[in-house]
Amino acid sequence: MNNRLSGRNLLFIGTMLFGLFFGAGNLIFPIFLGQQAGQHVGAAIIGLLITGIGLPLLGVIGMGLTRSQGVFDLATNVSRSYAYVFTVLLYFTLGPLFAMPRLATTAFQIGLAPFLTTKLQPVVLLGFSVAFFVVTWLLARNPGKIMTYVGKWLTPIFLLLLGALMLVAIIKPLGSLNVAASGAYVSHPVLTGFTEGYNTMDALASLAFGIVVIDAIRDLGVRDPGQIATDTIKAGLISMSLMAVIYGLLAIMGTMSLGRFAPAANGGITLAQIADAYFGRFGNVLLALIVIIACLKTAIGLTSAFGDTLHGMFPKISYHWLITIACLIPAILANVGLTEMITYSTPVLMFLYPLAIVLIILAVLAPWLGMSRWLYGMTTVWTMIPAILAGINAMPSAWVQASWLQALLHLNAWLPLANLGLGWSVPALLGFGLGWLISRKQPSASKLH
Repeated sequence: MNNRLSGRNLLFIGTMLFGLFFGAGNLIFPIFLGQQAGQHVGAAIIGLLITGIGLPLLGVIGMGLTRSQGVFDLATNVSRSYAYVFTVLLYFTLGPLFAMPRLATTAFQIGLAPFLTTKLQPVVLLGFSVAFFVVTWLLARNPGKIMTYVGKWLTPIFLLLLGALMLVAIIKPLGSLNVAASGAYVSHPVLTGFTEGYNTMDALASLAFGIVVIDAIRDLGVRDPGQIATDTIKAGLISMSLMAVIYGLLAIMGTMSLGRFAPAANGGITLAQIADAYFGRFGNVLLALIVIIACLKTAIGLTSAFGDTLHGMFPKISYHWLITIACLIPAILANVGLTEMITYSTPVLMFLYPLAIVLIILAVLAPWLGMSRWLYGMTTVWTMIPAILAGINAMPSAWVQASWLQALLHLNAWLPLANLGLGWSVPALLGFGLGWLISRKQPSASKLH
């Protein structure tokens, strides 16, 4: 049994966590931000890093500070029934019903579709999605091997390929950083970057992936809860530092691409243009490998976390049955009804995200404020009402024609900061204050356990 991780193993776990986080969306989003921010790209990057890196890092740190075994364990501080509902919703939304089918479709659209005729694409997508999730299932069968597959193999290959593209782009830039900004980046680059980083939803992923990191540390022989917590935090710092560097470089690449290309509808188009500009036809192959590997490693992590967490909650269902479900559903949804699933899932995401953020903040503050059920419960209840309103607001307009739903939407618009997607923040602070005052009257319930 090891008392602590070696520096080498800690690095592997940090790169594994980076690999789990960094999917295709994280790859193409900063490129698009860079194009929009123009000469204000530096300020926009700062805003992006505060939320796009800061919130996920706080999620990992909170898991470590509270010595939680995963998101279910952390959410039981509100109540056990709440923990069941929140955790199941989180994993199904981030897993087979939303994020995972999108991973396969994104990998196909950016990686393989450019090589195919329109007529062939549906047939090849079917074969690709089945192969993608068969590989995901095979590599997720043994949770103890995730660090090897993702941290030691896939992530280094991904970084090598992406690093080659970024290095050439920085050494031989397509343009300068002195280009005009557009949209909200003209007058509020930091705030706009901040809001866009908030919208990446990576804070949810930090709660989902916590159990993968904790299991990997245990598999390396560390058993002391305090040391597991310390190593979890260190791994989070390594992964988020790496992500911050890559976010910054990709955003700069996006800005410099305006020297040759017009602003694109999304970062995937720009990334393909950049790869083609430097490497020609080989650039398409390089980009295909980068995107497919990026999506695959995230899919492996989500599958393993889904199986591990839900098996712990429902022990009668085996881990292998759960990961089979986690791979079978998105293999189907990647081919039929993905747009509809996104339509259904987005309101759930908007409902879950405020609840996840307050859970993370309370976890980070636990060493100072304790883990009173009053503190967690009051903060969560006061956050839940505007979170429900945010979910309704994210529904398609055709779903909310009823007058009572329109009244709720009107109420949501009156919440402070609702236009920034932060309408839940002021009610959450009120609930936090009330919960803290009540917990002060019950000191025994406030201690960190």
